[in-house]
Amino acid sequence: MDTNPYFHIRSFLLLLGFFTLGACEHRPENSEPEPREVRGIYGPPKPLWDKGYRLDDIGVNAIFVHSGSIRPEMLRRARSEGVQVFAEFATLNGKNYVEEHPEAWAIDEKGELVKAAGWFMGVCPTEPGFRRYRFDQLRDLLTNYDLDGVWMDYVHWHAQFEEPEPILPETCFCDHCLGRFSSENSIEIPAGTTAEKAEWVLSQEDDKWREWRCQIILEWAVEMKKIIREIRPEALLGLYHCPWEDQEFNGARRRILGLDYDLLKETIDVFSPMVYHERMGRRPEWVEQNISWFCHRLAIEKGSFPKVWPIVQAHDSPGIVKEKAFETVLYGGLAGCSSGVMMFTTRAVAEKEKKLEIVKRVYQNQPSR
Repeated sequence: MDTNPYFHIRSFLLLLGFFTLGACEHRPENSEPEPREVRGIYGPPKPLWDKGYRLDDIGVNAIFVHSGSIRPEMLRRARSEGVQVFAEFATLNGKNYVEEHPEAWAIDEKGELVKAAGWFMGVCPTEPGFRRYRFDQLRDLLTNYDLDGVWMDYVHWHAQFEEPEPILPETCFCDHCLGRFSSENSIEIPAGTTAEKAEWVLSQEDDKWREWRCQIILEWAVEMKKIIREIRPEALLGLYHCPWEDQEFNGARRRILGLDYDLLKETIDVFSPMVYHERMGRRPEWVEQNISWFCHRLAIEKGSFPKVWPIVQAHDSPGIVKEKAFETVLYGGLAGCSSGVMMFTTRAVAEKEKKLEIVKRVYQNQPSR
C-alpha cells in the first residue's frame, strides 16, 4: 500500500469489503443485544491468579494484554477459565524505534525533530520502513497466538491527549508526508525549506491537509483489518482512542490527532474510548456522559457493530481513584450503547480489595450497596 496513491482508499475499502471481509460472519445482523458482552481487565491476569482467584469467579470474561506480554501458558489458563484474550498492539508508538531509525522521526512545522510529548514518542505514520516493521509484527503475533482480537493503541499523529493540558504539535512535515500529500491531492507545494513548505500547507491547503492526515490513520486501520482477516478471520479489530468530543480543544481530536470517527466506523469492530477521568482531570460522572455522547454521535445501537467497550481508570497514578469514583466510572462505561467495559489496570484492582469487590459486584450483576 505504500506505493499506491491513497486517493484510491474508498475503492480499496469497497474491494476489501467484498473480498476479505466477506459477509463479516462475526457480525450477526439479527442478533439480540447482549448487555454485557465483555467484562474485562487490562493487563496480565497474574496479579489475580497469584491471589488464588479464577477470572470467571470474579465475573471477568476477557483480558486485554500488551502483545509483548502474551505467553502460551497465559492463553491456556485464560481459555480454561472461559476467558477471551485480546492483544493490545502499540501501533504508532515510536519509542525505541525512531532513535535507531531517524528516518521515521516525525517533523514539526518548524522543520525540526519533534520532542517527546510527555512520556509518549510518536513516529511518522507514512515512513515505509516503520510500516513494514509494524505490519510484520502483527503478522507474527497473529500467527503465533490464537487471539480473539487485536486492539490498536497509540493510533494518532504525534501528540499527547492523556493529560488535562494536552500536547498538540503540528506534524508531520517530513519528505514522506509532504510527498504523499502532494501527489495524492494533486497539489504542488512551492520549493523552500521544510518550515516554509509547512507554513504554505497550513495557510493554503489546511482543510485538505487535515482530511489527508485522517485518511492516513484510516489506512493503518484498513491494512491491519486486512492482515487480521487473512490470518485470524474471526478476530476483532479494536481501537483504544482519545475520547474527546468534536469541538474539544478546538477540534484537536480530528485536527491534530487525525481521528475521524465517520471514517473509522466502517473498519473498526470495537471502539474503546480511553475515559481516564482522573488522569484527564474530569469528574467520575463524565464517563457516562462521554459514552452516551459517543453512542449518539456515531448512531450506534447496542447489539450492533461497531461495538463500544470503554476502558476506565482504576489505577491510582496520577491522582487517587477512590472506591466510589471507581464504581461510578465502571457503571458509566456501560452507558448508552456500550455492551462491555474494562478497567486499567489488573494490578490496581488486585491490590485493593475494595476495588476488587466493586468489580465482582458490577461484573456479576449484583445490586449496588
